[in-house]
Amino acid sequence: MTNGLIPGGLLIAVEGIDGAGKTTVAHKLAERLRVRGMTVIVGKEPTAGPWGAQLRATAAQGRLSVEEEMRLLLLDRRQHVDEVIKPALDKGDVVMLDRYYPSSAAYQGARGIAVSEILQQNAFAPAPDITLVLDLAPSTGLARIRARGDKPNHFETEDNLARCRDIFLQMELPSRVVIDASRGADDVLESAWEAIGNVMSAKQQGTGATVEHAGARR
Repeated sequence: MTNGLIPGGLLIAVEGIDGAGKTTVAHKLAERLRVRGMTVIVGKEPTAGPWGAQLRATAAQGRLSVEEEMRLLLLDRRQHVDEVIKPALDKGDVVMLDRYYPSSAAYQGARGIAVSEILQQNAFAPAPDITLVLDLAPSTGLARIRARGDKPNHFETEDNLARCRDIFLQMELPSRVVIDASRGADDVLESAWEAIGNVMSAKQQGTGATVEHAGARR
């Protein structure tokens, strides 16, 4: 992996069901990139902004209608794109996102909205240079959530996570890399790091690259 500015920046989306380890992977990848002299902005969706805060509150209070969820998600994402994501990419920075519009497609798609419709509604959002899908069984994800001392919320039922997982695996995403997240944390991180390195090197050289799977369960 080479150092230095990246033309147009680099947008990385870390995706997957709850309990897959997205937040840990996103922050560890950001640390490695910063050691190499890169400016990295780590974002999480929903954000802590006014619309994202309303969505986060529903984890404890009960879910909104799927239409209201989508309305708030789109408002939150537009603000995130305009105020954080696009300015950082314009400077050649790396933007590391812990969830992005593929999560909307998976979670609201699991409630009945067509995935194609959700993706079209998010056409304003820059496409990731690479989408890391951390894949594992819902039962494993729920066990991890409980093991860290948390109680699964209204989003985190096995049936719902199974539907979300299927959508993540079936969705056509930019430079998708499906990583077997049931493995040890170090192995998952190394697979993610290798995939990012390939895309980053290609972008710095101006050649472009698409990687389909790394450490994937076949």
